[in-house]
Amino acid sequence: MAEEKDCEKTQKIEEEAPEKNMTESCEQQSQEEETAETEAEPERGEADEAAKLSAELETLKATIEKMQKDYLLLMAEFDNFRKRTLREKSELIKNGGESCMKAILPVIDDFERGLAAVEESNDLTAVKEGMTLIYNKFKTYLEQNGVKEIPTQGADFDTEYHEAVTMFPAPDPTQKGKVIDTVQKGYTLNDKVIRFAKVVVGE
Repeated sequence: MAEEKDCEKTQKIEEEAPEKNMTESCEQQSQEEETAETEAEPERGEADEAAKLSAELETLKATIEKMQKDYLLLMAEFDNFRKRTLREKSELIKNGGESCMKAILPVIDDFERGLAAVEESNDLTAVKEGMTLIYNKFKTYLEQNGVKEIPTQGADFDTEYHEAVTMFPAPDPTQKGKVIDTVQKGYTLNDKVIRFAKVVVGE
């Protein structure tokens, strides 16, 4: 009887052993897989980080290349602008008085016609009137272009506009320090003196 129980017990142990070994094997395999996944995760993270850095690097390279192209284009445009400005400035200096000279030509024509009339006419009054018309025409042209005569007669002597040629005893005490005669008229161009008036000042 005892032998039968021992036999049954041995048989039961033998049957449970393969199941236990199988369970232990599955658990070990599961642990190995988890370990492999845990080790693989940092590698995947490093690979993703490397890919991200590589993409950022390519983006930066493209940005720098675009900036270099834009810089070169801007420099070329600025160089063209500088050359064009210098050329226009040179032409302006060279031909700036062209419009003024063209406007004076009709006055020259009037003078030539007046001189021709003087030779053919004995009427001094008509010649004088003709010269007066030409003078007024030329003076009007100067005023239209910003040229104005500096007032002198009876004006207070002002070194900003007048140049004293000589001092002369004033015939009247009220004329002391004032202009009593004009030797040469002065002019301004757009309120800037281009020729001082040469005057005689009372003392």
